[in-house]
Amino acid sequence: MPIKTTLLILLCLSFSITLNAQRDSIETKKLTFSGDFRFRVEQDWDSKKPDGSFREDRTRLRYRARIAAYYNHNEHFSFGLRLRTGDPKKQQDPQLTLGDGFKEFSTIPIGFERAFAGFSFNWFSAWVGKNTYPFEKTNELFWSDNVFPEGILLRGKFKFENKFIESLQVNTGHFIIESKGTSLDADSYFEGLQLVTTHWNNKLMLFPSFYYFNNISNIPDGNETYTVDYAIIHMGAKIEVAKKPNITFAMDFYENLKDYSSNDSISQQFKNQKKGIVTTASIGHLNKKGDWKALVTYTHLERFAAVDFMAQNDWARWDYNSQGSPDGRLTNFKGFEVMAGYALAANMNLKMRFFTVDQIKPFDIAKETGNRVRLDFNIQF
Repeated sequence: MPIKTTLLILLCLSFSITLNAQRDSIETKKLTFSGDFRFRVEQDWDSKKPDGSFREDRTRLRYRARIAAYYNHNEHFSFGLRLRTGDPKKQQDPQLTLGDGFKEFSTIPIGFERAFAGFSFNWFSAWVGKNTYPFEKTNELFWSDNVFPEGILLRGKFKFENKFIESLQVNTGHFIIESKGTSLDADSYFEGLQLVTTHWNNKLMLFPSFYYFNNISNIPDGNETYTVDYAIIHMGAKIEVAKKPNITFAMDFYENLKDYSSNDSISQQFKNQKKGIVTTASIGHLNKKGDWKALVTYTHLERFAAVDFMAQNDWARWDYNSQGSPDGRLTNFKGFEVMAGYALAANMNLKMRFFTVDQIKPFDIAKETGNRVRLDFNIQF
C-alpha cells in the first residue's frame, strides 16, 4: 500500500477516534452512576405472639446492595434505573440475611426497584414508571422507603417573593398496586394529592395531603379474604428550631375517613381504629466526617391509619407469614425509636437504632410486643 494512502487512512481513523472520544465524553457527562451498600447486625428479644407465647430471641447478620444509572437527555428529559438485592416477594425489605434462604452459597436474588422516565418544563415536572414515593414525608411509618410505586406523578412548583410563603408545591398521581386487566377503576390502586409549602427561610414546612386506596387486599400476595378502601387525611409539619446544632421537630397526623361500620369482614374492635400520630425530634446531621445525629420518634398508629404492608417493617417482627405472605403488618401499634449516628466520612456512617413496641388491640388473646436493636454500617458512592 502506498505511503500516502496509508497516511490518509491513519489520518481518517485518528479523526474518527477523536470525534468518538469527544462524543463519548459528552455522553458520559449525561450518564451518571450511584450505589450503596449496607451491613447490619440485628437483635430481637421479648417478642410476644398473638397467642401469648414468645418468639425465640433472634440474631441476624444482614446486607443490602444497590446500584443505579441515570441519564439526562437534556434539561427536560431524564431516565433512571436502579437494581437492588432482596426477595422479590418482600417489597418492604431489600435486606438479605446471611445463610437464610440462600443456603450452600446459591445465587443472590436481584430485581429492579426503579425504572422511570422523567419530564421537566419550567414549573411543571412529571414521571412515569416505577420510582420513589413522590409525596413529602419525614419518616417511614406511613410508607416505607423500600416500596416504590408504579404509575404517573404530576408536580407543579411555584416560588413567591415573601417570607411567609416562599414556595408552593402540588403533588398528585395515580399508582397501580394490582391491575385486574379490565377497567382502571377495578384495579387495586393508590392516588394522592398533596400541597407542600415552605415558610420563613425554609424553617417551616407544611404538607397537608389526601390519599385514596382502592380495593386493597387485607392480606398481601394474593391471599386476601376481602378488600377494603382507605381515604386518609394527612397533616404533616416539620420545623427547624436551630441550625448549629441542627435541631428539628416533625409531626404527622393521619385519619382514615372511611366508614367500616357496615363491613362484616372487619371485627368490631377494629372498625374505628383509623387514626395515627407520629412525632419526631432530632439533633445533628451526618453530612461530613465527624458529624453526629440523634433522633427520638414516638408513634401511635391504629389498624386502618395506613396500609400495613406498604409501611415500614423495621420496628417489629410482625408479619403475614401465617397467612402465606412474608410482608410485614406494622400498624395497630405504639412505641418508640431511639437512633444515634456517626459519620465516618461524607459517604460513610454508622447508625444504632433501638425499637420497642406494644400492640394497641390484640388479634387473639394477647397483645403482641417486641424489642429490637440494630447497628448499620452504610456506605455510598
